[in-house]
Amino acid sequence: MSGLSRRGLFGLGVAGVAAVGAGAVATRALVDEPVAHASSTSGPVPFYGSHQAGITTPAQDRLHFVTFDVVTKERAELVGLLQDWTAAAARMTQGKDAGTFGAVGGDPEAPPDDTGEALGLPPSGLTLTIGFGASLFDDRFGLADRRPPALADLPAFPGEDLQKEISGGDLCVQACANDPQVAVHAIRNLARIGFGKVAVRYSQLGFGRTSSTSRAQATPRNLMGFKDGTNNMKLEDTAMLRDYLWAAPGDGPSWMDGGSYLVTRKIRMHVETWDRAPLAEQQAIFGRDKGKGAPLTGTNEFDAPDFAKTGPDGTPVIAADAHVRLAHPSSHGGARLLRRGYNFVDGSDGLGRLDAGLFFMAYQRDPRTQFVPIQKTLSAKDALNEYIKHVSTGLFACPPGVVDAGDYWGRALFS
Repeated sequence: MSGLSRRGLFGLGVAGVAAVGAGAVATRALVDEPVAHASSTSGPVPFYGSHQAGITTPAQDRLHFVTFDVVTKERAELVGLLQDWTAAAARMTQGKDAGTFGAVGGDPEAPPDDTGEALGLPPSGLTLTIGFGASLFDDRFGLADRRPPALADLPAFPGEDLQKEISGGDLCVQACANDPQVAVHAIRNLARIGFGKVAVRYSQLGFGRTSSTSRAQATPRNLMGFKDGTNNMKLEDTAMLRDYLWAAPGDGPSWMDGGSYLVTRKIRMHVETWDRAPLAEQQAIFGRDKGKGAPLTGTNEFDAPDFAKTGPDGTPVIAADAHVRLAHPSSHGGARLLRRGYNFVDGSDGLGRLDAGLFFMAYQRDPRTQFVPIQKTLSAKDALNEYIKHVSTGLFACPPGVVDAGDYWGRALFS
């Protein structure tokens, strides 16, 4: 089964199978190998590059996010795991099985080296993005002096109700894809490969991206029914990405040059209460029209909000505690984030209420000057706080990309 794509397992004819026999495809070709008849949502995303995929990649529709605690005490085992994970990620993002022999091609008396639930499925735009939590930089692996200053613990914010068991973690992996089974398959295989070296701390499924990361994408809606992330940074914003997304030489340790910092927040929405609020109140809270997404001072979604505009009674059209005002870069010295959040519905809470909300994810160059001041303002003043509760948090240093088959996730950190 080596080199056989998921789609190829069921869709290739005899000639096609012969053409991709064992050893026929070089590892580096995983980047450029085309997938026959792939559409923009089902084809592969290149794995190798100066930055990790899954950050500026046009946001896919599905998420499986997981954090791990490292249970081995051996540095060499951790490095070996990162090498194994990188090789598996390179394969899976191109629609291949996680291991050389795949789900059905190995010794029948041994466990398969792929779990098999993605057999027959295309790559579906799968990206895998890794990050290192602050807890990894303790005294276990000799990394304490390599912790970036920007990986400083996030402060406590007013009103949050954080659950320790779904916060933090030594490692995180973000799997995004346009097919939920492809995303779950990827995380499941990394957990399988890591057995005995890492243990899953928590995971989160997400659907219906809540931000666009490309101008080619329409702005999606969150579970409150509002367009979300209208002013998000986009992959086309080259200068902004340089200034606000990618860690630069001199920002911190050199192993993070070209990387980024990920903040995660699980935000529970009190949707039943929200659904009983009048439309006018909902729009005043967001500062936007619910239908078009336009600011209350404009007519189109991308109109710049006019925070100085007042109504007939002399009060601001966009209220002082409106979300759009408090989250706007002008309120934080121009600070911006690249958001990649997802909706979630995790069943009900046992009291007849949906356990639903937003799994917020935002990448940035330095959380101390970007996420932290923004969240301080929002948590203290945002009218939306009546309807939401932050229940988990995470901060991860996401290293630069894997440049070729001889590289691996975090190599410079351990060099």
